[in-house]
Amino acid sequence: MAENGTVAVDTGGGGAAATEERQPRSVRVVLMALMIAMLLAMLDNMIVGTAMPTIVGDLGGLEHLSWVVTAYTLATAASTPIWGKVGDMYGRKGAFLTSIVIFLIGSGLSGMAQDMNQLIAFRAIQGLGAGGLMVGVMAIIGDLIPPRERGKYQGMMAGVMALAMIGGPLVGGAITDNWGWRWSFYINLPLGLVALAMVTAVLHLPKKRSKGKIDYLGAALLTVGITSIVLVTTWGGSQYAWGSAVIMELAAIGVAALVGFLFVQTKAAEPILPLHIFRSRNFTVMSLIGFITGFVMFGAVLFLPLYQQTVQGANATNSGLLLLPMLLSMMVVSLVAGRVTTNTGKYKVFPLVGSVLMVAGLFLLAQMDTETTRLTSGLYMAVLGAGMGCLMQITMLVAQNSVEMKDMGVASSSTTLFRTLGSSFGVAIMGALFNNRVQDVMAERAGAMGGKVAEHSTQLTAEGLAKLPDAVRDAYLHAVSAGTHSAFLLGSVIAILALIAAVFVKEVPLRGAGPAAKESSSSPEAAGPADAQPVDMAKAGTATADAAENGTATADAKPVEGVAAGDAAADGRTVSETV
Repeated sequence: MAENGTVAVDTGGGGAAATEERQPRSVRVVLMALMIAMLLAMLDNMIVGTAMPTIVGDLGGLEHLSWVVTAYTLATAASTPIWGKVGDMYGRKGAFLTSIVIFLIGSGLSGMAQDMNQLIAFRAIQGLGAGGLMVGVMAIIGDLIPPRERGKYQGMMAGVMALAMIGGPLVGGAITDNWGWRWSFYINLPLGLVALAMVTAVLHLPKKRSKGKIDYLGAALLTVGITSIVLVTTWGGSQYAWGSAVIMELAAIGVAALVGFLFVQTKAAEPILPLHIFRSRNFTVMSLIGFITGFVMFGAVLFLPLYQQTVQGANATNSGLLLLPMLLSMMVVSLVAGRVTTNTGKYKVFPLVGSVLMVAGLFLLAQMDTETTRLTSGLYMAVLGAGMGCLMQITMLVAQNSVEMKDMGVASSSTTLFRTLGSSFGVAIMGALFNNRVQDVMAERAGAMGGKVAEHSTQLTAEGLAKLPDAVRDAYLHAVSAGTHSAFLLGSVIAILALIAAVFVKEVPLRGAGPAAKESSSSPEAAGPADAQPVDMAKAGTATADAAENGTATADAKPVEGVAAGDAAADGRTVSETV
């Protein structure tokens, strides 16, 4: 029976006696495919970044180098909200599979590129697919796993992030040296095909036949707005001065497009970003915390290796390993936070503790100077990592718990988008502060020659640093230390906003926390077809769980819109007929 709202996940048949044993295995198969897709999206830039010098040497076009990364980033950011809405309207599985296919097409074409312009265009295609990968992973997990149980899998997601950051440069270097740079793109194909096959075979979600049409005007305005903002943060202070006409025009276009987008969303029948989701205090607060977490994290990822390579003399080849204390701490704390959330149903403590640790970690990192040891900086990074471990997945979990199931896609995409925009602003603002501080200190300590060195500070290798005169090299070490101090001090101030926001988090019970939900999942009515193992969506969002929490009668409970039973019943189908 499907009255309780289950979604079928194939397990290949079997009797009821094996049901309890097969359910974790079937869920793990789906999650494994989702983690592979998530790894693809996160790993790509890390691998390609290592291969870029070889790519430029082969294809030429050094002046267009930055666009290889920028085209991918822009396409990912601009498409993220659209993928979320498409999944909500027409079905999560179809949207997710489409995004994988587009990503793989972009990867294959990028590997075959014959010049830099082709590579940039193909990277944009790849980015369009990547925008749907992250959103699809988060939204499908939101569909399959009730929030109360979702904490168990936080460590997996944090682990994928750590693996991408640590392994990306290593894998990219090995592939480029042994197989050639084209395989830095081709390597996505076997992994993507495995994920594609697993999702197609195992994951069965309901098809949705929305009568509404996509808000194309809103999508266009949002794309223009996001593109303009990302270009401002990417080009400002590097290709163009912050006060230049190009940057000012882009900023004006971005603001005008976003204002127009907000107006259109109030009128659209199917808005790309329904504004009513921001009526939830928790969703709004988590969006802000996610923005700040992205701001801080990607700033740290940018400046910590630079400091360690320059001031502490670390090897740039294994740059991913330099972040190991922060990433391991983040992964372990995220796993612990998820387990505690699952066992207790309590989560407000983690945004609070995480924000405090993030502020403390950034403040400690701001104290590093030319005498700081690797052990000390590693301990400081571990504090920051612990803070982000409390925040990274909790923000997504609480944001998803704050909306109806029908808005799961836009909730996931919005949270992802805010984190992406935060990273863009973090890299731009902290980078501008860092560069200005480096130039000032170099001018003070080394005069005109110091100013010339400072202009190319981010490209200065260990070999180049060793060739500098002793006085200039000493000035540069102090300048990088001072720039790092300023950047992380700014980060700690920004992180205080996350702490203030965390105070306003309201601890709403996580869906799936009530005993009635468990009873309904084990009752005869909860059983799915004999040839499929159901993942209980009643625990993920039905009113049965809510009724149990509020003490109301479960007999009157109805599935929340978006679960399989509701979708199947709406058009006369059974759950076994849904895909």
